Amino acid sequence: MQAIDILQQHQLKKTSPRLAIIEALQSVDAPLAEAEISEKMGSHYDRTTFYRSMQTLEEAGIIHRIVVDKQLVKYAMNHVEFTSKNQPDHAHFFCNNCKKLICLEEVHPGPYRLPTGFQTSEAEVIIKGLCNKCSK
Repeated sequence: MQAIDILQQHQLKKTSPRLAIIEALQSVDAPLAEAEISEKMGSHYDRTTFYRSMQTLEEAGIIHRIVVDKQLVKYAMNHVEFTSKNQPDHAHFFCNNCKKLICLEEVHPGPYRLPTGFQTSEAEVIIKGLCNKCSK
């Protein structure tokens, strides 16, 4: 699906930074850090606008943010068939060797058996180890 169609599907205004962010994330099959996205955005990058756009896209359920060890932040596209923040939870894998971050959409966290009275609103699972290329 084209970036403009994604924004229309989510009833968001078409702006150059939003289009550039979506196109940057669609151009790869792995989550990207801000520096990687800004490089792909070229002249459409402005730090303040970037963060505002990322917040809007995340709130709309178009993208999701992954934080590893409170230091590394990367962003990835959600599946376009989900039109809200109801993106199914999935785990992420962080390779300790090559530092690659991978969405494991087939690995779902939970359900967790929580004590009585506790309710889950979301779960974030980051599995660390060696990816299939580094473990050879």
